[in-house]
Amino acid sequence: MDLRLEDKVALVTGAGSQIGFGKEVALLLAREGCCAVAVTDINLDDAEKTAEAVRAVGSRSIAVRADITSEKEIESLVKKIVAEYGKIDILCNVAGAILHKDNMPLEAQDTEVWSRQIDLNLLGTMRVTRAVVPHMRAKKYGVVVNIGSGSTHQYAMGVGTYAISKAAIDVFTKQLAMAEAKNGIRVNCVAPGPAPTNFGAVLREGMPPQTEEQMKARREAMARTMPLGRIGTAADVAFATAFLASDVTSYVTGQVFHVSGGSVM
Repeated sequence: MDLRLEDKVALVTGAGSQIGFGKEVALLLAREGCCAVAVTDINLDDAEKTAEAVRAVGSRSIAVRADITSEKEIESLVKKIVAEYGKIDILCNVAGAILHKDNMPLEAQDTEVWSRQIDLNLLGTMRVTRAVVPHMRAKKYGVVVNIGSGSTHQYAMGVGTYAISKAAIDVFTKQLAMAEAKNGIRVNCVAPGPAPTNFGAVLREGMPPQTEEQMKARREAMARTMPLGRIGTAADVAFATAFLASDVTSYVTGQVFHVSGGSVM
């Protein structure tokens, strides 16, 4: 299927991890025809690696270091991309993190961590979007794809600010979709299930290092809990993101699309 991404300029945040969703999204957008895919991450060296990989598949790319909790850095990021490519057609808000372990009693949780979690996942996504949307509005065209989480519908992990921050992204997606529809801007959300990335590193803190065999057994045990019999991959999330970013879905907005092997229905 032709996703009709030719001549589109995309910005992908959180694209530094070499096994993460952001890099996979950036590469797929490039392969599907985007003329330029700008990438950003708090780690510039890793973002440069992703930009190099994007250029290797035939699209232009620049890497810009930006902390999405900093308004000043976001403003600078967007100015650089617009100066380089003249526009931003597609924004993929991938940057985010889990900052605390599951199943922590409420009274044991740190208020500062709550604030940092909301600031990073929710307000960071909102800040980047706020900086980009006026450029889309001026052209009467734009697509925003936020990365949410299946954890918004799974409660066994206990009271988790991560899931709360991602649930707020679901609401932000719908509200912005309604507000900007008249301006030719679509806004959707991809909600991944578990996948083998570095994203949940904090959940493993304090645990003894696992052998490859132990990690394989853990992944297989998790896969058995999934209706489709496997855990997700970065490619699964990238395919859904590119689909929603494309003009093939030009009549789709305000939706939360779960990519979770049936663990959320």
